[in-house]
Amino acid sequence: METWADILAQFSAVIRNGAEFTPGVMSCPHYSATRGIEVYRNNYRGNLHDTLASAYPVIRKLVAEEFFRFLTRRYIERYPSRSGNLHCYGSEMAEFLTCFENTQHLAYLPDMAQLEWAYHHAYFAKDAPAFDINRLTMVAPEAYAGLYWRLHPSCVLLTSAYPVAAIWHAHQGESLDDFHIDLDSGVDVLLVYRNGLRVDITRIASDGQHWLTQLQSGITMGAATDATLSAYPHFDLTTTLRHWITHGVLIDFNLS
Repeated sequence: METWADILAQFSAVIRNGAEFTPGVMSCPHYSATRGIEVYRNNYRGNLHDTLASAYPVIRKLVAEEFFRFLTRRYIERYPSRSGNLHCYGSEMAEFLTCFENTQHLAYLPDMAQLEWAYHHAYFAKDAPAFDINRLTMVAPEAYAGLYWRLHPSCVLLTSAYPVAAIWHAHQGESLDDFHIDLDSGVDVLLVYRNGLRVDITRIASDGQHWLTQLQSGITMGAATDATLSAYPHFDLTTTLRHWITHGVLIDFNLS
């Protein structure tokens, strides 16, 4: 005997991938069962397509509308929605594009997806109050090394072999008449975070990214600084610490 869970699982498979469906206890008052399923499936796919289009507007421009619809349909088939919050949908796009055979000639596209998802994440991340730098005066200087810093919840650190930040900025307007970017122009080291109500995509120094990544992993400032100095001997802790506090990236600390 089929349970309600069995029926819902079957219905989900029909909507997601077109499996055969026997209406059973389900019926459509105004349509045939086949027509009702098709309406539901189109609404499901349409909502997820619109969600992906909102999260990945630059990729949509890069590949053009018709191909983007084809791309998102394949993505939806492979990655069904698993949350009632559509802001969570689309996080696997970079992984998908890495393997998607139809976009292999656009080698930078997975990195662009990472950047766009970082922007999307930053936009919807929780708010956090700015750090009061006077709190540091309450900590003895010899204890600074033991501080555990917390980054703003919106912060995402990225590295790309392609100039994805330049590509992203070039596609923020309507006109692309003079669009030309050298894909071999060098590595992009980026921090994406929300500063007030604005999401910033900022190119940063490799040593600064290394240090912030160490802090984000949950180690002390002393350990993060030692690790960074081992890789980047000219790293300037004082300047970097002041800079990221001032820009709202470092928002709080605690002692072990």
